[in-house]
Amino acid sequence: MMKAVFINLTAHYTSNSKLSEQLWNEVETAYSNQKRHYHNLHHLEHLLNELSEVKEKIKDWDVLLFSLFYHDLVYNPLRRDNEERSIIIAENRLATIDVPSGKIDACKKQILATKAHEKTEDGDTDFFIDADLSVLGQDWNDYKNYVTAIRKEYSLYADNLYYPGRKAVVQHFLQMDRIFKTEHFFAKYEMQAKKNLQQELENIEQGKRNVE
Repeated sequence: MMKAVFINLTAHYTSNSKLSEQLWNEVETAYSNQKRHYHNLHHLEHLLNELSEVKEKIKDWDVLLFSLFYHDLVYNPLRRDNEERSIIIAENRLATIDVPSGKIDACKKQILATKAHEKTEDGDTDFFIDADLSVLGQDWNDYKNYVTAIRKEYSLYADNLYYPGRKAVVQHFLQMDRIFKTEHFFAKYEMQAKKNLQQELENIEQGKRNVE
């Protein structure tokens, strides 16, 4: 399904089907890396499903889709510049299929916004970062799977390094006035997200390494 969405998207800008296939292969290879337990193709499918619910509220659906496919193209748990590195590749690839510069700039801003997940002045971007965080508001079993998958992605870090960092991330979200910036995602996920995060925090503080 994701391939069809990508190919259809690029067809809006290029008739070079071979180039579209090459670009898709790059995306698929990146998100199919065996070390990706959460930031994978399933994550992209989840984002697409979430955003499709608000498609009529999105001003530039193409830009949002490009952001979706490229926002985690580069993902290395050992680095803190994954978004910036993904942006460089996205800018280059979109230029090769003649995507207008204005759309490329918008895509770059959306990808960068996933680094801090702070409210922006752009509605499309707020929908995108909310969808990116929607995993926080899933039911507890799905949330547990997410927590486990993230731990696997950071398996290079020993517990005494990983859990203090994870605790800081959880506390950061809990300290936000509101996690979700749009009314749609706020109403749908805010309460459950805070409940999930609070439970994870308690588990960490109690030294529970396996989510219960």
